[in-house]
Amino acid sequence: MRLSSRTALAAAAVACVTTLAACGSATTGSDDEDTLRVVASTNVWGSVAQAVAGDRIEVESLITEPSADPHSYEASPLDAAAISDASLVVYNGGGYDQFVEDILESGSGDPATVEAFALFESGEGSDLHAGHDHEDTHDTHDTHDAGTDDTAGSTGHSHDGHDHSGVNEHVWYDLPPPPPGGAPHAVADRLAELDPEGAATYEANAAAFHDNLHAVADRVASIAEAHPDAPIAQTESIATYLVTAAGLRDEVPADFANAIENGTDPSPVAIAATRQLLLDKQVRALLYNPQTEDKVSREMRAAAEASGIPVVEVSETLPDGVDYIQWQTRTAEALASALDTES
Repeated sequence: MRLSSRTALAAAAVACVTTLAACGSATTGSDDEDTLRVVASTNVWGSVAQAVAGDRIEVESLITEPSADPHSYEASPLDAAAISDASLVVYNGGGYDQFVEDILESGSGDPATVEAFALFESGEGSDLHAGHDHEDTHDTHDTHDAGTDDTAGSTGHSHDGHDHSGVNEHVWYDLPPPPPGGAPHAVADRLAELDPEGAATYEANAAAFHDNLHAVADRVASIAEAHPDAPIAQTESIATYLVTAAGLRDEVPADFANAIENGTDPSPVAIAATRQLLLDKQVRALLYNPQTEDKVSREMRAAAEASGIPVVEVSETLPDGVDYIQWQTRTAEALASALDTES
């Protein structure tokens, strides 16, 4: 994980909350201090929360820009005020959106919270797997150590000597178990506590979201059936849960992947080996995160395009005008199309 802590900046932001409280809240269009306010760290989790909240509450997402990198996001005083004034905060956790945890830990405000990564670590919501076999994909829920950073950037499984034995924080690509399978129901539970009159609506919305999520998971499973063990490459391990669920094999050398995830430069040997994978067409698709691109990742993309290898973009925030289900569906379709092209 790229744990780019912004504790000092978050503390400074919190210090300004008292002077900005009036303009820093996520509102539903009312100034009534009893109005429920739901704030999400990114529009990914904002979309999940909005699907559950429906028309009863308007959810505010703090990070919405496609160019933003939540790992290194610097919270503003308005962000701190929004979190402190919120009734419910929905965030990824696991060090991904560290600014939220820093503000929450400052003690300013006392909102209810839903942390997606905590759901992943605890295995809460595993009953949502009904009708779907995830024995191989998610057999590490009980073995993760949330306090271990030594293997950060790994992904919970191994392929031909590729060491990916740690925890990957990009859990919104983990379909359909928690999260986000468990997240909508957790949001529904928290909202029901805050707004008992809307409890039935929240749970019905969460159930509908979960049904849609399973439809996406079924599309991903169809990729595994059509292209079992197909070799792919990633510029970083953002979509590893999707890759695993699709039954694909990430051929990127562990030295390259771990360096990227740890925020260090890959060695020249690792870069050369990864580039050669692409130039020799040893993989059938390149998964590329445009939000954290740098010289190395751009070189990888150029090598893939020069070899005629399809590039599938996997991002960390939603494109404009697209909700979570649409986004995940489009990503699965793009991956399937890329592999069909290379069949």
